[in-house]
Amino acid sequence: MLPPYGQSLALLTDLYQLTMAYGYWKEGIADQEAVFHHFFRKAPFGGAFAVAAGIQSVADWLEDLRFGDDDIAYLKELQGRDGRPLFEPGFLEYLSELAFKCDVDAVAEGTVVFPHEPLIRVRGPLLQGQLAETAILNLANFQTLIATKAARVCHVAGDDPVLEFGLRRAQGIDGGLSASRAAYIGGCAATSNVLAGKLYGIPVRGTHAHSWVLAFDSELEAFEAFARAMPNNCVFLVDTYDTLEGVENAIAVAKQMLAEGHRLTGIRLDSGDLARLSKEARARLDRAGLEDVAVVASNDLDESSIADLKRSGAAIGVWGVGTSIATGSGQSALGGVYKLAQIRDSSGRWRGTAKRSEDPAKASMPGMLQTRRYLENGRLRADLVYDELHLPEGRWQGADLDHATGEIEFTEDHAFKPLLRPLLRSGRQVQPRTEFDKLREHCQAQLKSLPSDIHGSQGNARSPVLFETGLIERRKNFLNGSHSSSN
Repeated sequence: MLPPYGQSLALLTDLYQLTMAYGYWKEGIADQEAVFHHFFRKAPFGGAFAVAAGIQSVADWLEDLRFGDDDIAYLKELQGRDGRPLFEPGFLEYLSELAFKCDVDAVAEGTVVFPHEPLIRVRGPLLQGQLAETAILNLANFQTLIATKAARVCHVAGDDPVLEFGLRRAQGIDGGLSASRAAYIGGCAATSNVLAGKLYGIPVRGTHAHSWVLAFDSELEAFEAFARAMPNNCVFLVDTYDTLEGVENAIAVAKQMLAEGHRLTGIRLDSGDLARLSKEARARLDRAGLEDVAVVASNDLDESSIADLKRSGAAIGVWGVGTSIATGSGQSALGGVYKLAQIRDSSGRWRGTAKRSEDPAKASMPGMLQTRRYLENGRLRADLVYDELHLPEGRWQGADLDHATGEIEFTEDHAFKPLLRPLLRSGRQVQPRTEFDKLREHCQAQLKSLPSDIHGSQGNARSPVLFETGLIERRKNFLNGSHSSSN
């Protein structure tokens, strides 16, 4: 069951998914085999890549897809414009007995992915693949967006830990949980979100707010009280009144703690000139023999402001980032889409399908797509998207969609990894759950494998995604109005 919900989530969908499902059922094609792909057309935040996340959430939702009695009762009440029931009893009975039976393949969470390559592939009955669309987009798009933002922030922070503090600014309860989950996969060291810590095993961090200081007669008294209460979790927020005076009060209490066998973990700066204040705070802490006390900074930080502070020589060792990560600041949503790409007719022959558009970038790709990731000395060389129904014979050649870079040939001597791996078979999960530390480690390894002109770029790097030349030709035929079938 998808945490933290203990009820059916079958109605987490758009109405038009159900009206299309009803239409498929009425036409007698609900069980025709079909293939859908989830992908995005443009990398978020003006960058070159994204970090895939939300895959386990998708797997949990799909495996639990059942319409409960209360779901059917609600759908029974829906009416069309004529006041009659929107769905006939036979269809509602069909839904009440429905169990998800599709095969689903997906990239591993934490995988670096690029525009136009599939993140998730669903193969199975047409009606069921259609019903999966909205939830897949809801669960994977948002978490991929947040994991990507976190990766960008953590990349700029370098070896300094980044703490995700965004719950109070997140879009509701689920937005906060999903953001904390994705941010950890993307590289954050911990979260302030205690429920996310419980549900997902993410380390939790946090100390006190300005209200703690204001509750006492003086800042020094507040720090002393907090040290008595939390001697093993002490980070003092020093900017309630005068920041540098706050640093001196923190130093005084830190020395008292040392005498009692405890150590101050850090001080936090949350306002003002962070570069100047952090340097002065670091100098004062070091003179007091408190070299191990961290300087933590917060205050509406993002990858840009952290980069600026780094360039200015700020003496900050830990970064608390809230709104920017939890809301995907700078981009409201990942433009992930879900498209039908193959359907098998009654005679058993596959027919490719593709969306045409006056905007070439919005035209989709026919086929049963998979991606080979070619590596060279542990570094990403290229991704090659191909159609499993049309495997090349002998040579594998790839090019970008416009052949702007010319064709590149791959032989069996080139090392590669398939990106899509089995996630569900006949509706049941076949991959063991991966610990979140392992997902985070996978993401870090993926990011380290990126060429230098891709990591941190603002979309001006050459895309490493190539398409098998036969697939490019078939897509061109579709866009020109020529449809083809394959066995």
